[in-house]
Amino acid sequence: MTPIALTIAGSDSGGGAGIQADLKAFSALGVYGASVITAVTAQNTRAVTAVEGISTEVIAAQIAAVLDDLAVSAVKIGMLATPEIIETVARGLEPFDGPVVLDPVMVAKSGDALLEEDAVETLKAALLPRATVLTPNLPEAARLLGQSEASTVDEMRAQGRALVRLGAETVLMKGGHGAGDVCTDLLVDAEKVRAELTAPRLDTQNTHGTGCTLSSSIAAGLAKGLKLTDAVTEAHSYLQGAIRAADDLTIGSGHGPVHHFYEAWS
Repeated sequence: MTPIALTIAGSDSGGGAGIQADLKAFSALGVYGASVITAVTAQNTRAVTAVEGISTEVIAAQIAAVLDDLAVSAVKIGMLATPEIIETVARGLEPFDGPVVLDPVMVAKSGDALLEEDAVETLKAALLPRATVLTPNLPEAARLLGQSEASTVDEMRAQGRALVRLGAETVLMKGGHGAGDVCTDLLVDAEKVRAELTAPRLDTQNTHGTGCTLSSSIAAGLAKGLKLTDAVTEAHSYLQGAIRAADDLTIGSGHGPVHHFYEAWS
C-alpha cells in the first residue's frame, strides 16, 4: 500500500508554510499527500496581507471526497481560522479512525493572526479530544491554557500534561520560542515524558513553516506505520536538517522557508 497522509490547512501563496509546506514534507519523507484547503492567504516572507476562509460546504466536500476514495493513514490539521471551520472539520473526520496530528496554528511567522479569538474554545472542545498528538509552540500552549508562556522544561512538562487533561492523547511541547542555545521539545502523555528532543538553536531567520513542517512530518511517519515516538523522533531530525539547509535557498527578503528537499537537491 502507498502511504497516504491528508493535510487540512490553509494555503500560503509564498509556498513556505501551510498546505504547501505540508505537501513538500510528505513528499520528502516518501508519503503521498492529499489536501483539504480551509483558507487562502495572500502571504510572502514578510507579511500576511489578506485571508479568506473557504466555505464550510466546500471544506466538508473536500474531506468527504478524499476519505471516500483514498486510503488515508494519517491526518494533519493546521490553520482553521474560525469556529465554523473547526466544527466542520471535526464533523468531517468522524468516519476517520486513524491518527490525527493537530497543529493549533494561531499566528504566522510574520506576527499576523491566523485564528480568530473566539475560535480557541471551539478548537479545545471539538478537536483536542480527537488529537493523537497536539503540537503547540510555547505561545500557543499558553493561549490554549490561559496561562503565561512556559520558560523552563518543568513548566513545559506541566503545561503539556494540562493539555492532555483537556483531551489530547499526547502533546509535543515545542521549545523553539524559548531562550537559550538549546531548543528542547517534550513529548508528554498523561503519565510521563515519552521523549525529550534537543537541538542547538541555529542562527538563521529562515524558519518560515517550521511548525507546519514538523507536524506534517509526524503525520508522514504515522502514515508509514511508525509508532508515535519514532514518528516524532524522525520528524524532529528531518526538521533540523531542513533548518540547517535553509540558508542554501534565496527566497524573499523576510523570514524565508526551511529547505524541505535538502536531501534530494544537489
